[in-house]
Amino acid sequence: MAGINTLKIAALLLLLPFFLSVTAQKSPADYVNVFTGTSNSRWMLGPYAGVPYGMVQLGPDNQESGWMAGYDYSIMNVTGFSHIHAWTMAGLMIMPQTLDFTKENGASSKAYRGAGAGFHSRILKESEIGSPGYYSCELYDADCKAEMTATTHCGFHKYTFNKELQNARILLVLKFPSEYKFDVEDAVIERVNANSIEGYALTRAESSGNYKLHFVIQFSKPVTTLNGWVNDKLSNNDKKVSGNGDVGAFVNFQVKKGESILIKVGLSLVDIEGARNNLKAELDPFGWDFEAVVAAARQSWNNLLSTIEVKGSEENKGKFYTNFYRSFAKQTWSDVDGRYKDPLNRTQQLPAGGAMYGGDAFWNTFWNYNTILSLVAPQIMNNWVTTQLELFDKTGWTNDGPTGIKLTGIMEVTHEIALMVSAYQKGIRNYDTNKLYQAVRHNGLEQGKKLAGTGLSGMERLDIYNKLGYVPLEADAASRTLDYAYTDFCAANLAKAMNHGDDYTFFMKRSENWKNQFNPELKFQMPKDSNGNWMKDYDPFSGKHWIEGNGWQYTWYVPHDIPGLIQLMGKDLFNSRLEEGFQKSVKHNFTAYAFDRHQDIAYEYYINHGNEANMQASFLFNYSGKPWLTQQYSRAILDKYYGNTPYHGWEGDEDEGQMGGWFVIASMGLFEMNGGVTDEPTFDLTSPLFNEITIHADKMYNGNKPFIIRALNNSDENIYIQSATLNGSPLNVPKLRFSDVVKGGELVYKMGKYPNKKWGTAF
Repeated sequence: MAGINTLKIAALLLLLPFFLSVTAQKSPADYVNVFTGTSNSRWMLGPYAGVPYGMVQLGPDNQESGWMAGYDYSIMNVTGFSHIHAWTMAGLMIMPQTLDFTKENGASSKAYRGAGAGFHSRILKESEIGSPGYYSCELYDADCKAEMTATTHCGFHKYTFNKELQNARILLVLKFPSEYKFDVEDAVIERVNANSIEGYALTRAESSGNYKLHFVIQFSKPVTTLNGWVNDKLSNNDKKVSGNGDVGAFVNFQVKKGESILIKVGLSLVDIEGARNNLKAELDPFGWDFEAVVAAARQSWNNLLSTIEVKGSEENKGKFYTNFYRSFAKQTWSDVDGRYKDPLNRTQQLPAGGAMYGGDAFWNTFWNYNTILSLVAPQIMNNWVTTQLELFDKTGWTNDGPTGIKLTGIMEVTHEIALMVSAYQKGIRNYDTNKLYQAVRHNGLEQGKKLAGTGLSGMERLDIYNKLGYVPLEADAASRTLDYAYTDFCAANLAKAMNHGDDYTFFMKRSENWKNQFNPELKFQMPKDSNGNWMKDYDPFSGKHWIEGNGWQYTWYVPHDIPGLIQLMGKDLFNSRLEEGFQKSVKHNFTAYAFDRHQDIAYEYYINHGNEANMQASFLFNYSGKPWLTQQYSRAILDKYYGNTPYHGWEGDEDEGQMGGWFVIASMGLFEMNGGVTDEPTFDLTSPLFNEITIHADKMYNGNKPFIIRALNNSDENIYIQSATLNGSPLNVPKLRFSDVVKGGELVYKMGKYPNKKWGTAF
């Protein structure tokens, strides 16, 4: 027996290195840093617990109302934990409190105990932990550990108290600071039994209009009392708290040292029954097993992030998976039973398996966000199309920025059309394709308008654009002309694919309207008035009459006709002006904070990767005979613009995954200049950041045959492509068909320290 045991021990010792390597192997979720960029971020970006496309993004807030409110990593306290961090939308904050009661939020800067301090708590910063689907910290003043996780429609809290208390409070707050201020017009918080509270808050918010958030809250132990407040009036031992304005409540518990209070929260924009159903479907199967929900949320992220594998430095892998994670930050607003509230506040019912999505605008997502969806998450892309067709069916319009399914018209463009056309061209078609065509054609032919009770849809300046061939400066920003022309190109290509020849001719001709704003003497895009007069005293570095950019940056914004732009500008000027822009932008890390919003004042900002209108810039050299400069500057942006710390993430306006999406696509050496809307969607190529990339395109394409990109001799110095082969055959142009990637295969680069100025120039 002793001999057998010795053999077993020896065998185990031999296997020990294997077990250790398996144990040490990191999953994609392990590489995600949820704190990246959170010291300079907007409301939508924080270390929030959620799942891909979750309605609930549950986590800490610590700032006052206004631009870039929400969570700031550098602030050492928490005001409370709110459930919704969507563009223009917020909802239901929960916060434990053990000191003297106060209902005032208090300024985030007042992190002290005593009068006026508010109910927020300082945190022990070293205790703060965040990962995909989970957040926790030690609340110093509340003297407890806060933990939270989420499902699509539900939040799950765990508060573990550090000492015995006769009166531990949990606050339920309906009005609190957010990026876009909101008012509570009507609210109810009602105790329905010893362990449950239900209610709603009818909210009017800037940009998103009215929405009614219904909630069901279940506690792991009976509450002793429910107390509440309405504005300055406090009440005790309530069954129901109701009113408008500042409305909230708090429940009391007796707790032992080390005891945890668990709280389940189900949410719905439809009705209270929807909140109950969402909670029952998503959290009831777990009982009160908090850790199991954490594990499920993490697994949902790992399943998604594992669709792309990268091999390279640990630092770059951290950047990659953090940006990949950020690319799925938008929301599902329909309930588990398929019901949703349409933009006119009518309850609608989707077919089984349907989902209604919402979020920030699709402004230029055709360069980044859309590509990821089409490669590895076509079901999400398909759901976006069905969301748009459902909006078209119920309101007569699609929309660029449905938030909470409200029509907002944010950025005043209709770039949802690019997503819809790209989906069709890539074979993502689980919907009524005839209705798709009707919706795209309608957008291009009917005057845009604002519907009563909701926002803008369509092209608001279509009438004058049709009449003049451009949008004059007295009517709107000159960038509208460029946006409309690109959308016309999208519509034309769908018309061609679906054999509508007359429409193809019409839209393709109108897509050339960008030329009507191109000043042939200055070789810049330039605003002009309705009489055809160029803007006087024009400075291309001014943002006047441009949307979150300037005239220098927007001159390059012709994603559908770069060869035409080169012809009008001249190749030499095209290259010299673009090279100068990159050379002068290195010191700014290729960003311009001035254009986070709007900047009329002229200042010499050239390349601005920090906002969407200029994110194609490094790939323009592929079209002008200098692809090695695309390789040089795309790698420089990946290195300098993007960071992976709380203080350096996305230097600008990340916009729910757009900056993240660019990193993911460009770091694989890919880009879609025209948004993949033609009948043969094609990638522009550049130097990949990683030594090896494996793309597991969705099984709808090829049954999961991977596409592998290898970069031999790749390094921080060896950034230039010397040669390339596709499936063993030479590839001499910086182009690759989307179909070649999704059917599986192998792209191999040989990399070097110096440019090979002969490769890729035969464009």
